[in-house]
Amino acid sequence: MMRWMIGAGLLAISSVVQAQELTLKEVLTSSASYAPQILEAVARQKQADARMLSTQGLFDLVFDGDTQWKPMGYYNGATLEAKASRPMANNGGNVYAGYRLSMGPFPSYDGKSITNQLGEVKVGAVFSLLRDRLIDDRRGRVQIAGLDTDLAELERDMVAVGVQRRAIDAYQQWVAAGRRLKIYRDLLALASERQASIEKQVAAGARQAMLAVENRQNIVRRQSLLVRAEQDLALQANALSLFLRNAEGEPVVPTADRLPDSLPKLQSRATLDEAQAIADRPDVQMLVTRLAQASLRGAMAQNELRPRLDLRVEASKDIGEGGYMGYVRRPAEAIIGLRFTVPLEQRQAKGKLAEVAAETDALVQRRRLLEQQLGVEIANLKTQVTGSDKLAQLAADEAALSARMAEAERRRFSLGASDFLLVNLREEAAADARLRQVDADYRQSSAKAELAATLVDRSQLGLESQ
Repeated sequence: MMRWMIGAGLLAISSVVQAQELTLKEVLTSSASYAPQILEAVARQKQADARMLSTQGLFDLVFDGDTQWKPMGYYNGATLEAKASRPMANNGGNVYAGYRLSMGPFPSYDGKSITNQLGEVKVGAVFSLLRDRLIDDRRGRVQIAGLDTDLAELERDMVAVGVQRRAIDAYQQWVAAGRRLKIYRDLLALASERQASIEKQVAAGARQAMLAVENRQNIVRRQSLLVRAEQDLALQANALSLFLRNAEGEPVVPTADRLPDSLPKLQSRATLDEAQAIADRPDVQMLVTRLAQASLRGAMAQNELRPRLDLRVEASKDIGEGGYMGYVRRPAEAIIGLRFTVPLEQRQAKGKLAEVAAETDALVQRRRLLEQQLGVEIANLKTQVTGSDKLAQLAADEAALSARMAEAERRRFSLGASDFLLVNLREEAAADARLRQVDADYRQSSAKAELAATLVDRSQLGLESQ
C-alpha cells in the first residue's frame, strides 16, 4: 500500500513537471546543447585544433643517431654520432647539440673522424639573416593552421546562430498553432452550447426544427476546422522536437498542455551598435580571417624571392685522453660560417604572389558586398519590426471589438431579437479577427527574431555561454 502511494505521488509529481509551460529559453538551451548540427560543428572545430597540434610538430625536438663500422678492410674503425636539433620559433634557423665518438684505426686523410677517448661534444646554431628571417614555411604553416582553428570556431558560431533561429521559428509556429487550435475549440464550444438551447426551444415549439439541423451542420463544419488545427499543432510539435531534446540528445515532442498563452516577446537591445554588430558577425569575421591567411601566404611567397644568407656558429670540445693513432685534441674549437644562395628564376614565387593578390581582391569585394547586404537587411528588418508592432496592436483592437460584437449578438439571439445567420456570422468574424491577431503576433515575433539573428544578439538567441 505504501509502495502504491509513493508510486502515485511520483506519478503526480511527474505530471506536474510535464505540464509546466514550455518556454523559449528552455528550447534554446536544449538546441544549443544537443542540436546535431552544432555538435557536428564542434567536432569540426576539434579537428582543426588537432591539425593545429600536428602543425606545431614542425618545431618538435628531433633526435638523429648514426653509426658506422668497417668489418672488412685495412682500417676497421667505427664511429658513433648522436645529434638533437630544434627549429627556432622566431627565426628560420635552428639550434643543435651533438656527441661523436670514434673507435679503431682510420686513414690519416680521415683524421677529422678521430676523437679523444671519451668523444667530442658540440653545440651550434644556424641563423637566417635574409630569407626565412621574418617568416618561413614552418612558421607560416603554423600561423595558417591557427587561423584555421579560428575559422572552425567562427563556422561553429554561424551554425549555432542558424540553428537557434530555426529553433525560435519552430517554437513560434508551435505556439501560434496552439492559439489557433484554442480559437477553433472556443468556436465549436459556442455552437455546441447553442445546440442544447435550440433543441430545448424546438421541443417547446418556440423554434423551428430546421434551426437545430442548421446548427448541427455548423457544428460539423467547425469540428472539421478543429481537426485540421489539431493536425497542424501535431505537425508543429514534431518539427519543434528537432530542437527540444532530452539529456541523451533524443527529440522530445512537446504536449499541448505545455503551450504558453502568448508568443515570445523578443526585445532588441537599444544600445547595440549595428556597425559593430555587422563587423562582429561570424561570416564577416570568416572573411577577415581568410584575408589574414592570404596575407600570410603572400608574405611566404615574398620570402621566397629573397636570397638566402645563413650564419652558422658552432663550438666543440674533445673529452678524455688521446684517441687511436695518437691524436689528441685538447683546446675547444669554434666555427663561424656564412652560406649564401640566390634564386635566379623566381616564377614559382611570382606566380604565388599574383595568385594571392587576386584572392585578396576577391575576398575584399565579397566582404564589401556582404556588409552592404547586411546593412540593407537590417534596415528592412527594422522597418518590418516597426510595422509589425503597429499591425499587431491594430489586430488586437479589432479582435477585442469583434468579440464584443459577437457577445452582444448572442445576447440578442437568446432574447429572440436576432436570427441564427447573423449570430453565426458575428462569431465567425470574431474568430477570424482572433486568427488575424495570431498571424500579426507571429509576424511581429518572427521579425524581431530575424533581426536578433542578423545582429547575432547572443542573449536573445540563447548563446551567451557559447
